[in-house]
Amino acid sequence: MEAQIGVLFFFMVWSSSAAGEVKILRGTEGGNITLPVPAIDSGYLSLGPKILANVDEGKIQILDNKYKHRLLWNRTTGLFTLTGLQRADSGIYAISSKSYNLTVHEPVSDPTVKRLSVSTESCTLLCAVDQAAETTLLWYKDEEKLNESSSALPLPLIIHRQDFNSSYRCVAASPAEKKTLSVTVKTLCEHNHTNSTDDIRHKRHHTVGIVISILSVVIVTLVAFFIKWKCLDKNKRITRQTQGLTNTEQEVQYTDIQICEDRLSRGGNLPDSSGAVDSHLKTVYDQLEVHRMVPLHTVTADMV
Repeated sequence: MEAQIGVLFFFMVWSSSAAGEVKILRGTEGGNITLPVPAIDSGYLSLGPKILANVDEGKIQILDNKYKHRLLWNRTTGLFTLTGLQRADSGIYAISSKSYNLTVHEPVSDPTVKRLSVSTESCTLLCAVDQAAETTLLWYKDEEKLNESSSALPLPLIIHRQDFNSSYRCVAASPAEKKTLSVTVKTLCEHNHTNSTDDIRHKRHHTVGIVISILSVVIVTLVAFFIKWKCLDKNKRITRQTQGLTNTEQEVQYTDIQICEDRLSRGGNLPDSSGAVDSHLKTVYDQLEVHRMVPLHTVTADMV
């Protein structure tokens, strides 16, 4: 019986498609789509020759298990809604005598805009999205379309400074959906330009500080090396002088002097030596004379 109903609906869809126009429906993967023709009391929903659901006396019966949790029916409006769309859901759907060609597309990612360059005359912006098939990028100024790029290629836009206050937006669009990003050009370009200038100045000051620090370290190192060299040279000279004095003292030889006094007679014999006398030694005697010290004034009177 179900096979007969399927064949019947296939011929109904074929005949309605041949007689009338098949309307186009587009959906996005992961999204939902509602078929616009109601089936309130009775009716069928088919995909090609296959019947997905049957409505009878205000009650729905889902015949394909793959759609049990994805196909919804609104009792009040009688409309079918297919949730969690997949690429395999693309095809021709029929309700009563109406046919719809559904195409499920990849989702469109959110567009992003960044500044490429900025000068005193203009600012260049770049709109881009993650690579997605059948995605088109468009730049709009107010309601005027400026340019577009297919195949999700990044799309640049040069904006002159006199137009900074205008309203711009980048649109990423597929046949199923659109996503729009509004851009405040004045804030984006001038703010980034100021930050870039500040960054350059900061980096320059940072570089100068590093160079000064390195030069200071080098100068301190050279001064310390010079002072150390002078100290080493001075220590070497002192060491050489000390070694010279030591060598001189080592060359001087000292001997003990023995003095023998004979208070009784000037020509007395020397006391006997208890030790052996070297025959090669000679004894030398000298006579010490005592001179009386005469006052200076006495000598002067005699001389006169």
